[in-house]
Amino acid sequence: MSKRIMGVALITLMVAVAVMGYVSVTYADKFTKEDQDRWQGEFMSVVKTGRELFTSPIGTNQVSCAQCHPNATNTHPETYPKFQQQIGKVIGLRDMINWCLQHPLEGKALDVNDPKMVALEAYITYERRGVALEPGKH
Repeated sequence: MSKRIMGVALITLMVAVAVMGYVSVTYADKFTKEDQDRWQGEFMSVVKTGRELFTSPIGTNQVSCAQCHPNATNTHPETYPKFQQQIGKVIGLRDMINWCLQHPLEGKALDVNDPKMVALEAYITYERRGVALEPGKH
């Protein structure tokens, strides 16, 4: 194949890749105000469920998360992942939630994909909205 044909083929390929990338990026970014409102409504529904779980006794000893952390205070989700002394290693927020469920609340750990876990995490992080992320901070 001649250098000229290879050059044209390469340019054609580059243009095709650029066009495909542009189309997929612009398509992924297209959503409406109605989409945003619906998504925010669904998120806030999960936050509400998380608050209900957080303020209810969900272990075996009738203690709730809110008894130690009213309005999710002193949970600092913005600092995870971090080294957690109680566990002895670097963990994510969901690991800390499970530690609290198992120890202070004397309950069972939740699967990380359990809707209850997602709701608890959503509520805790929502209460700290606007706080800068500082992973690893103590």
